[in-house]
Amino acid sequence: MKSRVENDALRADEDDIELSFLTYKNGQVQRTPFMPHMTFSMKQEARVWKLNEISVTIRLPLSDPDLLKAITDGMKARQNASATLTPRSQPVASPAGTDAQVLAAMRTILTAEITYATTYPRVGYTCTLSDLDGFGGGEPNEHQAMLINSGLASGKRYGFVFMLSACASTPVTGFRLSATPNANTLDRKTFCADQSGVIRASESGDPASCFSNGTAVQ
Repeated sequence: MKSRVENDALRADEDDIELSFLTYKNGQVQRTPFMPHMTFSMKQEARVWKLNEISVTIRLPLSDPDLLKAITDGMKARQNASATLTPRSQPVASPAGTDAQVLAAMRTILTAEITYATTYPRVGYTCTLSDLDGFGGGEPNEHQAMLINSGLASGKRYGFVFMLSACASTPVTGFRLSATPNANTLDRKTFCADQSGVIRASESGDPASCFSNGTAVQ
């Protein structure tokens, strides 16, 4: 790295000297995204020049298309290098939970449905998970019963999609609950249950098959 005097502003007993810094490789000046500049402010006292202040500025010339391309190419190179250096044998972290966690979530929703239908008999069961949520404050009601946490009420948990369906009558006297693997967990079982509270599992990944032919989970 070498420095170069860009400006020397002498004013009576004050002098500002601006330096820029250049990087060389194989004798060629290298273009860098940031161009640092340092300004040395000198002041004369009793005929002696003394350093009074040092300021540092970094300039990024956004109007230079070549420089912007160099920045983009550099970022891509670092991303590719990072991907290359990642050990292939290192397991990739998965957001999926265990079967036990999925089953526990199913039981939480089933219990909440029973409590909901008991609390709001004119409504019966609900087919909307968000009705079982409602930890935003206020008093519990049929649209925010405060029975499950917001993460589970979102319908996406442990790499599965939880869904309520088949709420036909008024008040609702039955429902279906399914937990289907998402795109990251396609090799997992599908779980299902209804108002009876019996949870079933199916290897097919299809909720309909789970409800018709699923094996009861102990």
